[in-house]
Amino acid sequence: MRRSEFDRAVDAEFGARGASLIVDLSLSSLGHRTAAQALDAGVPARDVWLALCAETDVPESRRHGVGFIEPHRR
Repeated sequence: MRRSEFDRAVDAEFGARGASLIVDLSLSSLGHRTAAQALDAGVPARDVWLALCAETDVPESRRHGVGFIEPHRR
């Protein structure tokens, strides 16, 4: 998962509150870092996405963001 795919997945799942979640929510499975801190520290975007989903109780059926593919540009 690329960072751009992570951003699209967050936007699709959380909408307007996604930006706040990325910088404010402490993710216990990532050493109590925020998603932004974890990404800055080099944690793979896929791992951050899954941790964010787990922390916010996103149902397994909606954790498909790990499969979002960046659209082809023409």
